[in-house]
Amino acid sequence: MKTRSVCKMRKKKGMVKQLMYKILEAKELTTNIYSMVVEAPRVAKNCQPGQFVIVRMDKDGERIPLTICDYDREKGTVTIVFQTVGAETTRMAVLKTGDSFHDFVGPLGCASEMVGEDKEALAKKKILFVAGGVGTAPVYPQVKWLHKNGIAADVIVGAKNQELLILEKEMEAVAGNLYVTTDDGSYGRKGMVTQTIQELVDEGRKYDLCIAIGFRLTIVGIPNSFVSLQTNFIMIIGPIAIHRSYFLPSSTSSC
Repeated sequence: MKTRSVCKMRKKKGMVKQLMYKILEAKELTTNIYSMVVEAPRVAKNCQPGQFVIVRMDKDGERIPLTICDYDREKGTVTIVFQTVGAETTRMAVLKTGDSFHDFVGPLGCASEMVGEDKEALAKKKILFVAGGVGTAPVYPQVKWLHKNGIAADVIVGAKNQELLILEKEMEAVAGNLYVTTDDGSYGRKGMVTQTIQELVDEGRKYDLCIAIGFRLTIVGIPNSFVSLQTNFIMIIGPIAIHRSYFLPSSTSSC
């Protein structure tokens, strides 16, 4: 099967015009997790943290929703990160620098609620992000946006082992405090992310908002941990924004 996509075409004044979504950089971040920088000026110009795109390799390909991990408005590029979990993403992982997507539709979905908040009010909040595995990819643009606006958020990043950690250096550059955990203790703190949350509670840390993004097995038990922090929190399970919001009885829902 061809890995180079047939470019999207439109007819204009009798001519065939090619609209290419060229891959400017493709690399494997770790086992079965890949990053691609795609030339998509319109998406880059309009996207915000928390939004996603739908990509398709060719006209017969499956539509794949992927969170926007990063973007550069000046260069007109969008970065996506994905894990191979089926036939189509496995086929997508074969794409190389110079190949193109047939479709790259976006930005889709709602931006992070923080983008619409008053900056001065947001700066007064203590914010904690918890990222499990590939969930680090959607956490990164939100933390980067906060950093760009002079707001420091703490971040806990967890993985089964050191080999499966991604975007550590990028996250370290924009986070207020970065806590790295591995289940097997091969790097950073040993244990699940929930253990680090409990350690922060024991240290007397308090947060106004906590956001956890990752796969179900990684973030199981987090609701009880967030209750220990006595804070509002949002859980997002899966590769795109499937919001599960939980609030303490004294809190007001803004989901």
